[in-house]
Amino acid sequence: RVDPDQPLPLSFAQERQWFLWQLEPEAAAYHLPIAVRVSGPLDVARLEFALGALAARHEVLRTRFVERNGEAHQAIDPARVVELAVVPIALDELAAALERGLSAPFDLAHGPLWRAGVYRLGDEDHVLWLVAHHAIADEHSLRIAIDELARLYAGDVLPSRAIDYADYAAWQRGWLVGEELE
Repeated sequence: RVDPDQPLPLSFAQERQWFLWQLEPEAAAYHLPIAVRVSGPLDVARLEFALGALAARHEVLRTRFVERNGEAHQAIDPARVVELAVVPIALDELAAALERGLSAPFDLAHGPLWRAGVYRLGDEDHVLWLVAHHAIADEHSLRIAIDELARLYAGDVLPSRAIDYADYAAWQRGWLVGEELE
């Protein structure tokens, strides 16, 4: 595990995303969206708790990028309470609303690099949407996050994690040098 008090390097993939974001900060090309229709009762407080627990569990969901001496580093923010906006909406407005929520730009320097919301179509008909920047997630990791979110919402206690993405990035930077990098 890395020392969180030391500058945390970006992985090569994060460095690429940082570079591309600086060229086009308003672009949504690297947004990873998910929208899930929830039929039946939705406990918003429980969902907020589950999202907060997910972010507390995965440092990468609390990561943003800062520049020091011309070099980008990961900054991991403390866990925070997640508050979801539950917006009543008509079904014929849903597609446009999702497009706005999912394509709004991220600020990789200030974060957060993911967001979520709920559209309320009826008393027991909702759409939960999440979007993360590719700098902190990929399709596979989002599938894992959605599975863990469902488990946390159901009240499951998840096992602790041995490493986080910052640990992997530091390992990658330490290993992939010199001849290996060539």
